[in-house]
Amino acid sequence: MKIDLSWVLNDVLEVRGARHAILVSGDGLLLQRSDDIPRDDAETNAAAMSSMQSLSRAVAGFVGAGHGIWKQTLLEYDGGWIFLIAAGQGSYLAVSAALDVDMEAMSFRMQKTVSGLSKAMSVAPRSDGAGV
Repeated sequence: MKIDLSWVLNDVLEVRGARHAILVSGDGLLLQRSDDIPRDDAETNAAAMSSMQSLSRAVAGFVGAGHGIWKQTLLEYDGGWIFLIAAGQGSYLAVSAALDVDMEAMSFRMQKTVSGLSKAMSVAPRSDGAGV
């Protein structure tokens, strides 16, 4: 049974200028996509985003010793932006946006969304069965 995580993507797409959103596993598999991006494009971008977060983590030490913990990758293109952040254990949220997107609002919304996602995806520890 596949869990419907469309609410995660719908929330970040409410920011003015947001275009597409995908939720990606650490190994590059597409977990969820927004409705407006074709599945093939979403899968291609999921694989690329997995590689991008890996590259970003690899060069994190470049900011200085002891300060190299990756938080977010931001890419600028002629036609817009890509935001990439960790969305929990082994997953990542990527959003594409127009050039005029409110970058602070997008970053804040993504952080808020992944915080909610990690809570929704967490599983309570199992009891050892004592007293059952």
